[in-house]
Amino acid sequence: MTNIKKQKTKKERLEEKFRVGRSSAGLGLFAKVSFKRDEKLLEYTGEMITGEEADRRGGKYLFEIGKKHVIDGKERGNIARYINHSCSPNAEPEIDGRRVFVYAIKSIKEGDEITYNYGKEYYDDYIKPHGCRCEAKKHLR
Repeated sequence: MTNIKKQKTKKERLEEKFRVGRSSAGLGLFAKVSFKRDEKLLEYTGEMITGEEADRRGGKYLFEIGKKHVIDGKERGNIARYINHSCSPNAEPEIDGRRVFVYAIKSIKEGDEITYNYGKEYYDDYIKPHGCRCEAKKHLR
């Protein structure tokens, strides 16, 4: 009898590293393992649509990757959609062609929430009118 090791699915590999849970801003993405600075965490995935289609659809999981392309990350299989904004983030998205990868910009410990800065335009349009709820802002209050 051969001993065949079952390959883990992408979803299973992500579930070993991350969990979705409650945060100060609603649901957030949390590390189940530690990550080193500059380590690739995960990819922001979804349907590739045009900027025009993104404007028509609207939604809060749209990741603009250029003037003509937007990733609609609304599907729950895209766990990167649970990454919340922070004014003092521990991660940063990086656009590579038509793909977006999220990298650690600080050491991240098991249990830490994964966050990145959503940028000035998103902050001004969606976060500022309701007040920023990130942990960094809570410490300033």
